[in-house]
Amino acid sequence: MTMATDTTTTDVDIAVVGGGIGGLTLALALRERGIDAEVFEQADELREVGAAVALAANGTRILERLGLGDELAAASVVPTELQYRHWRSGTVLAGHPIGAEYARRFGGPFWGIHRASLQRTLSTAWGPERLHLGWCLTGIADGPDGVRLEFGGDRTVRARVVVGADGVRSAVRGYIGGGAPVYSGTSGFRGIVPTGALPSLPAPRAVQFWVGPGAHLLHYAVGETVNFLAVLDGPAEWPHAAGLGEAGPGELDAAFAQWHPAVREMVAAVPQSPRWGLFVLPPPPRWSRGRAVLLGDAAHAMLPHHGQGANQTIEDATVLARCLADTGPQGYGTAFGRYERLRRARTRAVQRAAWDTSAALHLPDGPDAAARDERLRALDGWLGWIHGHDADAAADALTDARR
Repeated sequence: MTMATDTTTTDVDIAVVGGGIGGLTLALALRERGIDAEVFEQADELREVGAAVALAANGTRILERLGLGDELAAASVVPTELQYRHWRSGTVLAGHPIGAEYARRFGGPFWGIHRASLQRTLSTAWGPERLHLGWCLTGIADGPDGVRLEFGGDRTVRARVVVGADGVRSAVRGYIGGGAPVYSGTSGFRGIVPTGALPSLPAPRAVQFWVGPGAHLLHYAVGETVNFLAVLDGPAEWPHAAGLGEAGPGELDAAFAQWHPAVREMVAAVPQSPRWGLFVLPPPPRWSRGRAVLLGDAAHAMLPHHGQGANQTIEDATVLARCLADTGPQGYGTAFGRYERLRRARTRAVQRAAWDTSAALHLPDGPDAAARDERLRALDGWLGWIHGHDADAAADALTDARR
């Protein structure tokens, strides 16, 4: 389909605003159910910020069902273990096998993958015909026959349904209503390091959290490299207008100067990245307004400490697609209500757990840290309710209950 390039209004059934992981997964899930959609992305080319992403069973199960499993598996690393280590000694505080045991327990694999590889797989599966790059949403208004979307360059689209998959600073959320992003008081630095540059690193194929006073370091293998996220307490107030800003020279190295040699090697192996302010979104009073609805970070941006941002977005996508398939776009009100009932409590619980985990990972040595370590050793209590969740089965259960 050729989109309008002048002021002529183009009609579409479903407009997905945002061509990231959530928007493209939703589009594929809708197509699987015979529903047309158009994806509008403001960037001129698809690119993912951040080096890599961890896909847990609650996300990979859905991607496999969409037919993407073989390609994603070929581009991914399956970690050997999930480990939590003491910040200075490197002692394993808690460890859990991943691999086949994880897949058996939770019904899907755990993959570490470059974000670019995931984005490429999703966009290739969707195809270029209905993916519109360089379309920046500048205005939105509801009308009796659809939502009017105004894009830069005098381009206008009228949609029967609009899905805001446009991230933490969502323009669609601004239309639906909801609070501004809230700074967590913590910030992160990212990097990706060749495994050969880390001679002191134990178990390089494991997902590892090094936890200590005021900071933690998460890393996992992606190909022959190791992707890391270093999270620090502070600054107390976020000083930048956007979510990304520069830190002082050597600030990351200094924060970990007393930590284990493997940690010091990792953060020093690459140039210091910009500092990422870690923000969350307060739960919006509603996920939809009229014909528009939110998905992923636009509804529930969360801290990354359970690795669930992408996975919860993938869950949203499959559930929203199922709800719209049950009613058709004309039944959007019923579909949106059911979708919100299925997703609100779930995403709020994961969001809250990630927030609580931030403080728990940054405890100084002592009784509270010892109690945390006991919880970390109980995998099912710590992660099972997140990774073992089957979003499709939950949607089926609600459908059956309403019949």
